[in-house]
Amino acid sequence: MRFSEIMNYKLGIIFVPDQTINNLTLFDVYPLFDIEPVKAQGSWIWDKNGVKYLDLYGGHAVISIGHSHPHYVKMLEEQLHKIGFYSNSVKIPQQEELASKLGELSGYNDYSLFLCNSGAEANENAIKLASFHNKRKKVISFSKSFHGRTSLAVAATDDASIVSPVNQTDNIVFLPFNDESALDEHINEEVCAVIIEGIQGVGGVNVPTDSFLQKLSALCKKSGAILILDEVQSGYARSGKFFAHQYSGIKPDLITIAKGMGNGFPVAGVLISPLFQAKHSMLGTTFGGNYLACAAAIAVLDIIKEENLIANALETGNYLMNELKKFEAVKEVRGLGLMIGVEFGFPSAPIRNKLLHEYKVFTGASSNKNTLRILPALNLKKAEADIFLEAFQKTLVQEIVNQ
Repeated sequence: MRFSEIMNYKLGIIFVPDQTINNLTLFDVYPLFDIEPVKAQGSWIWDKNGVKYLDLYGGHAVISIGHSHPHYVKMLEEQLHKIGFYSNSVKIPQQEELASKLGELSGYNDYSLFLCNSGAEANENAIKLASFHNKRKKVISFSKSFHGRTSLAVAATDDASIVSPVNQTDNIVFLPFNDESALDEHINEEVCAVIIEGIQGVGGVNVPTDSFLQKLSALCKKSGAILILDEVQSGYARSGKFFAHQYSGIKPDLITIAKGMGNGFPVAGVLISPLFQAKHSMLGTTFGGNYLACAAAIAVLDIIKEENLIANALETGNYLMNELKKFEAVKEVRGLGLMIGVEFGFPSAPIRNKLLHEYKVFTGASSNKNTLRILPALNLKKAEADIFLEAFQKTLVQEIVNQ
């Protein structure tokens, strides 16, 4: 018995222990499905009860080469046994290997690479780099855009509900997406940067027209504004080209990458044109480009190249989109490759929920409540696409009957 307990006993004080146990809990930021995945392979996930799901969402387009790919697992495991982390104050040869392979596969050999950890961080650094370069402040973004949740990235995101008062700034101007006339009026010598997604993801899979991107690029060159292509979701072969903007034939000044880059391991980056001159301490990161992140990213590039996943994304994506357009209940199918938006004339949530709970197929939502997103691994097989299409047909029939 402790001294305090002995004294309380002698004084006749009865001590009743507090029966309330306070545990640290998670901050409630996401509505969660009552599903607990414990295993995944390729395009399939198993939950703790052994239920098997077809994954056509990839955790927000993150799973690019399929779950638990053997080469990917081997690369990470071997690196972990050697060294997992040290800071960017030492030479990390894997960073050079990653940059070389990325330049070769993407066609941007003459650019340089800054490595960081997330898409928001990549966009944050890209905007800052643009401002360092031309000393300007005004940034143009577009309606329905999403660029992340950090300070500048969220300010450039067209969603007032996630922009806190401290993030609000007069430096950001939003223009209507795909409106070429608005570009003439607003892009001038006062503009620091223009940031645009290769394909809008959260906004509902909206594809910029080739002429819109070409005009945007020309006006940025003329005015000295920096063109930033946010390829965080639309990059890394998802569109059927390495980057979605490559359909338009333009070369932006900065390209931001993340999501599919690490197949689930946090890694991101900024591809930087020769226009920019590096300077020590201009950019920095603690975890960016660490050994494990590089191992994951190198493995992804190896698999994309060796398994011809750019071609597979285009072929399987075209097949899916052509089949989806045949359904009368589908109002519009948008996208490129395996970045697909399916819009209905009514909210898509019941269809998404029925696909998940009755037919065990993961799909995604968007800020456009009528649009379903399909973002599978790039090695999705046609037979797996057919499994989805059959479930989709049955779901639509049931939904139309219910309406």
